[in-house]
Amino acid sequence: MTWKAFHSRGETLRSVIHTASVRRDGILPMDVDGVSETFRDELDLLSALQLKWHTRLSGHVDRLMITQPMDLQNKVTLAWKNAAEELPGVRMILDHYRDEPTSEAMAQAMRVATAKEHQYLAVMAGRSGLADESSERIGAEIEQAGRDLFHGVTAVIGPVAEIEEPQRQSLLDRLRAVIAA
Repeated sequence: MTWKAFHSRGETLRSVIHTASVRRDGILPMDVDGVSETFRDELDLLSALQLKWHTRLSGHVDRLMITQPMDLQNKVTLAWKNAAEELPGVRMILDHYRDEPTSEAMAQAMRVATAKEHQYLAVMAGRSGLADESSERIGAEIEQAGRDLFHGVTAVIGPVAEIEEPQRQSLLDRLRAVIAA
């Protein structure tokens, strides 16, 4: 892929994400300018959106773990909710095509992506290891708790007072804390 094609793909993907967030219908916006020239098919675009979702989710998990690494499950749940709030259209598309894939290849891709996401959530919450057979079930429970928070329903995952956004510290405050430790 050339540098120009790489940037064109990124711009097109940003347009797709914006369109998905505006429409919020769960349907891949294949009519966005540049999609047919940049992505091979629906599965290619869906895969790019899945990667964007996972990147955003893992970024939120990492950021929240810095502030309170002992409150793992609540932080992972909050991270899922925050990612869903930032990418609501993408989340709706992933949910739609997980439930109603257009091909067997898409169904298989969504099964694998969902299983890996559930394993990731369970491991990051400290509730299982990668080889643990229960990790997918535990991750699904954590995802559901994140969905409950996203839809405004308080999830039963611990004291509600513990589920709040971390206070942002300046770089200087963080350096002082490290030096003091």
